Amino acid sequence: MRNVIVVGCGRVGSRLAGMLSDNGANVCVVDIKADAFSNLGRNFNGSTVQGLGYDEDTLVKAGIEDCDVVAAVTQSDNANLMTTEVASRLYNVPHVIARLYNHDHERAYMQLGIDYVCGTTLVAEEVFSKALSGHGSHLDTFGDYEVLRFSLDLSWRNNEPIHANEIERSHDIRIIAFERKDGSASSIPSGESTLHHGDLVLACVRHDLIDEFRKFIQA
Repeated sequence: MRNVIVVGCGRVGSRLAGMLSDNGANVCVVDIKADAFSNLGRNFNGSTVQGLGYDEDTLVKAGIEDCDVVAAVTQSDNANLMTTEVASRLYNVPHVIARLYNHDHERAYMQLGIDYVCGTTLVAEEVFSKALSGHGSHLDTFGDYEVLRFSLDLSWRNNEPIHANEIERSHDIRIIAFERKDGSASSIPSGESTLHHGDLVLACVRHDLIDEFRKFIQA
C-alpha cells in the first residue's frame, strides 16, 4: 500500500486525496488552513496535518520519512516548487509531482527534472494517474490499467532473453509492441516473440500488478 502526502486541500487536492484513498493508498493531506479540510468530506479515510507544505516539521508529522509520493497541488507555483524540492532533495521521496499554473515556468520545471501537471482542467485525474503509476514510464490510464513504455530489464535473470507470452502469462499483462534496443527492428509481438534485455517495450498492466511487474522495468 502506497503512502502519499497531498499538499493543498482545495478542490483539486481534496478530490485527489479522495481518489487515492479510495484506491487503497495511505493519504495524509497538508494545508495551512484548518478549515480547508472540510473539502475532504465525511468519507475520507486518511489523515490531515495543518501547516506549510514545505516546512520540514510539518512534512515529518505528515509522514514524509516513509513516503512514496508527494503531490503539491496548492494554488501557488512557488509553494509547490519549494515543497517538491524539500521532498526530493532532503527526504529522497521517490516520486514528487507539482501542479503548475504559469506556463512560462514549464521549461524550468523540465530542466529541474520535476514531474508536473500544467493546466486547471482534469488536474486531479492527471496527478492521480502519475501518483498511482509511481514511475516515469507511465503513458496513460484506462480504467484499471496503465499503459507503460520502458526499457526491458532482464538483469535479474542474467540478461537471458524471454518470450513475450512468458511475461504475459505469469503477470497477467499484454505486450503491445516492442523495439530492439539498437533500433534495428520493431514489431507487434506474438506470444512466441523473443524479447531481449534493453528492448523498448510498450505494455498494458493492471494497477494492482505494477509493483510485481516493476522488476522488468529498467530504473
